[in-house]
Amino acid sequence: MSSKQGKILLGQLLRIVFEYISSVSSPRTPVFDAIKSLASLNLKDIIIFLQELVSFEKEVKVFFKVPNQQMLSNTRSRPTPNPNQVVAAFINFLLLMLEFILRFDPDFIACVKGSIQILRTELGFLIAFLGDTAMHLQPTNNILIDIEAVVNEVGSFFYPFFFTSLVFNLITEGEEMTDMEAVVTDMEAVVNKVRSFLHSDSSDLEEANITMTVNELGSFLVPDIGILDLALSDLLPKFELLKPKIKEHCIRVSNMPTDMAPNTALVSLFIFDSALDDLMYLINNKSDRIVGVNDQIVMLHEELMLLGSSVTDIAVQQEAGHEDILIRAIDIAYEAEYVINSFPPVWYLTLRLPQLIEKIQLIRISIQEIKNKLDVAGVPEVPKYRGEHVWSQSKEPPILHNIVVGFNKMEIEIAEQLVGGKEQLQIISISGMPGLGKTTLANKVYNNISVVYHFYEHAWCVVSQTYNKRDILLAILSSIKNLKGEKFENRDNERLGEDLYKSLKGRRYLIVMDDIWDTKLWDDFQRYFPDDGIGSRILFTTRNKEIGLEASPRSVIIALPFLSEDECWELLRRKVFQDKNCPQELLDIGKQIAANCRGLPLAVVVIAGVLANMEKKEHLWQKVARNFSSHISQTPYNSNQILELSYKHLPMHLRPCFLYFGAFEEDMEIPVRKLISQWIALGFVKKEERKSLEDVALRFLMELIDRSLVLVSKRRFDGGVKTCKIHDLLREMCLRIAKENNFLKVFNLCDYDDDDDPLKNFGQVSMYQQHHHLSIDYNYIDILSLPFGLHVRSLLCFNRELLTSISCSFKVVRVFEDQAVNGIENLVNLRYLTISAILPPMESFNRLEYLVVDIRREIVEIPDILLNMLSLRHLHFLGGGYFSESCLQQATNNESFQINNNLQSISVIKISKETDLKILRCSPNLRRLKVFTSSFNVSFDFPNQLESLKLEYKSPSFISLPLNLKKLTLAYAHMSPEQMEIIGKLECLEVLKLQNVFFEGEQWDTSEGRFPQLKFLKLYRVGIVEWNAASDHFPRLQGLALEFCKRLKMIPPNLCDIPTLQMIKVYKCAKAIEDSAKKIQEEQEDNGNKELKFIIISDY
Repeated sequence: MSSKQGKILLGQLLRIVFEYISSVSSPRTPVFDAIKSLASLNLKDIIIFLQELVSFEKEVKVFFKVPNQQMLSNTRSRPTPNPNQVVAAFINFLLLMLEFILRFDPDFIACVKGSIQILRTELGFLIAFLGDTAMHLQPTNNILIDIEAVVNEVGSFFYPFFFTSLVFNLITEGEEMTDMEAVVTDMEAVVNKVRSFLHSDSSDLEEANITMTVNELGSFLVPDIGILDLALSDLLPKFELLKPKIKEHCIRVSNMPTDMAPNTALVSLFIFDSALDDLMYLINNKSDRIVGVNDQIVMLHEELMLLGSSVTDIAVQQEAGHEDILIRAIDIAYEAEYVINSFPPVWYLTLRLPQLIEKIQLIRISIQEIKNKLDVAGVPEVPKYRGEHVWSQSKEPPILHNIVVGFNKMEIEIAEQLVGGKEQLQIISISGMPGLGKTTLANKVYNNISVVYHFYEHAWCVVSQTYNKRDILLAILSSIKNLKGEKFENRDNERLGEDLYKSLKGRRYLIVMDDIWDTKLWDDFQRYFPDDGIGSRILFTTRNKEIGLEASPRSVIIALPFLSEDECWELLRRKVFQDKNCPQELLDIGKQIAANCRGLPLAVVVIAGVLANMEKKEHLWQKVARNFSSHISQTPYNSNQILELSYKHLPMHLRPCFLYFGAFEEDMEIPVRKLISQWIALGFVKKEERKSLEDVALRFLMELIDRSLVLVSKRRFDGGVKTCKIHDLLREMCLRIAKENNFLKVFNLCDYDDDDDPLKNFGQVSMYQQHHHLSIDYNYIDILSLPFGLHVRSLLCFNRELLTSISCSFKVVRVFEDQAVNGIENLVNLRYLTISAILPPMESFNRLEYLVVDIRREIVEIPDILLNMLSLRHLHFLGGGYFSESCLQQATNNESFQINNNLQSISVIKISKETDLKILRCSPNLRRLKVFTSSFNVSFDFPNQLESLKLEYKSPSFISLPLNLKKLTLAYAHMSPEQMEIIGKLECLEVLKLQNVFFEGEQWDTSEGRFPQLKFLKLYRVGIVEWNAASDHFPRLQGLALEFCKRLKMIPPNLCDIPTLQMIKVYKCAKAIEDSAKKIQEEQEDNGNKELKFIIISDY
């Protein structure tokens, strides 16, 4: 460790202490101000400060004991933490201090390092025990009193380390680093420097006459190593005395009736697979941890597997009466996961495993009783979902008293589809997210004069989530026959269906079916709608665009767009001011509020209701703009219910996936690969036969997109989704539901007022809330601390620059994303890690699957261990990585060199010699690879399973490419005709991107028989002037993109004869290219080809 690192370490140790004290101290006491002044470390008069330090010493020392209830009641923390939480938070504070102490020069603590590590293990168990919430039913305070007594002694042991570090930092403030060589890295040297200062012959000290102060200060410093050893020898046996008390406590609690709140109210079954995977891993790989309880671990696995199967059987019924038993079952799965992943000693597992097995067996008995009742009663025809509103099947469209903006073009387009087009019966489906105006648009179309006069029969019915077939039949019949429903009351559904069919037979009709949720309705009603080939139409409105396609392959799908900012403002202005003008002083802030609605009419209507009912004052509107989300969510308008219907209709496997969007920053465009990687790491995605987890996760995402809950931000060139996001209103709904279900907690430190201390609000997370996911936006606020939560499964930190530390109290964290972090090796259950620092020792990450090293300023050496981690599947160095010298030497000297891994994707790797390629060839499961090189003629002779390759190189040529490549990106390359021949012969290639590529002779001549499967071709800043190609040279091409091609003269016109071509994009190319594209577009339109889409964005 360098002296600079040591100085930083001391400073961080003090910051951790200051932030903890700040989180539990009262702002109204003198010590609070003193702590604030200590944190600044900018005291000019050290002598006066040392005297103040002694006077405050007793008050400061109080914070090295578990805070009492009186102390906590004086803070601004609400609600006041429960006693278990307070003790656990204090232990977490001690563990953080331990992390720093263990990072000092090992020579100082060599004699006691083993004892300190034992101390860390013992504290780690105590905090894990406190987090095992099933073991802490009330009243069980005795064990807590015993634990508190022991950890208070540990606090007293640590206090001198804090005090010594504080004085040292004060007396060395402003000193050059060279004056402190070998001091700050060695705690003994730190102590000696402080003592030397206190006993110096300085005239300032003599004049200050602070002999008593000096003596007192000396008594607070870290003692010599011998005294430390004695203190630890006295301290550690006290942990042993706790164990029989904990055993007795656990036995007593297990016999108590439980009435604890559930771990989570989110009904989703992913946790069963997650816990089962953990148990199987423990059985197969960690036999040393379970010696003596192997059989019980195996039995727990079997029982949990049976429970998961039983739960699945009743979950498909989705009965409101079943939710309680489902939540109990899910809760026991979480409990089992926590117990086995918190690394308790075997004696504790001996107590807890039988209790878990018994609980599971009792729940299985209850579930079997429910299944027996279901078998007798039969499955109900229409499931009812708890909390859902059942809408009536209205026969009339809603009357448009409201102001409508922005639908004129869409109205004309849909009206043309209705009155024109095919003569066969056709479905027109308007899809979009809730609140976008689907019903409003359908109503405008329904009342359009051309539509009214075109159809002989018209009917409107509202379907909604839970529909009644009879009500819908009656609604349509009543509209068509203009009769009251009493006429049909005595007829059964089949007779009503026959009446409907006869009423429509031979007559051109339009039926609007508003708010359809699934295709079951169409399956029920399709036979009642005759297809006489006379132009009849069915108009759907739905949140799921797949509904129309599933109902009929001939359906026309209309995806409703968002309003523009101008349209939002127009709607807002007319809603608030009616026919009057907006006052000039409200114009800018009004447009800002309209922009905040992000194009959603529902948001505009809701916020307009708020503005219309308040004074038209600029400062009041500015307050609305600052608190936009809260105004939207708190309005009495039923916007929340409208949005939540979409969530309630989600299948269970999609609910955690959707709620997890709330963990990301507002308006953030989330990279799809990052999102689905975290879903997989958290266990949200269940394995499916013959499909990769990534493929299954991508299907989940597409389902959410099709349901209009997730928006596509950017697409890849081949049409795949690159980034996605959710609307602000849906994010607010996510956060509300996630918080209610103990699923997710979000801290945004910029939300606190200047008078608030953020540490009061996020210094610890209640173990009894048990939020599983934490997301923190530090907003670059100068805070070092992490929240504390024993049941946290993912921890995402945004906009933070400070180095921090994390203790071993995070027992079940699977996903972690942050800057540089000390102690990260404690997170032994990690599956996904993003870190912006040099990698820590990786030996403890036996289950890591995704690793992202976000260092862009330098190329990072790849630790050898990463190449032999069987769990690691995706390895990404965003600024580049290179193989270590030791790895290269082994590969060079050993002809039979092998590495054992399951890596599927690697990026971005520097290739400088043939040995680098030899190492990469040893990864037999590699599918995606990004490399850069400039050294030699590269032979990418990889196994044929490589499907995607991005190659940045400046070599004059390359020899071969993997035969099974589906996607190839070449950058900064000089291409010869022979090289393009090699690429053209790749029979599986579907996507080709050429970026900053220079062609020999500035000409590219393609030929027949090449690029047989190519679907997408992108040329970015390519160095060609002439491109000669025919339609049969790219027989399956679907998309062509030209970007910044300034020298190319024209697009080969024959390419438009490719029957599969759907899109040509020209972005800021030479004017000749733009003119060429426009000419081709005109010719295609003249020939009646309106299917080929042109996107031309000019640079002129």
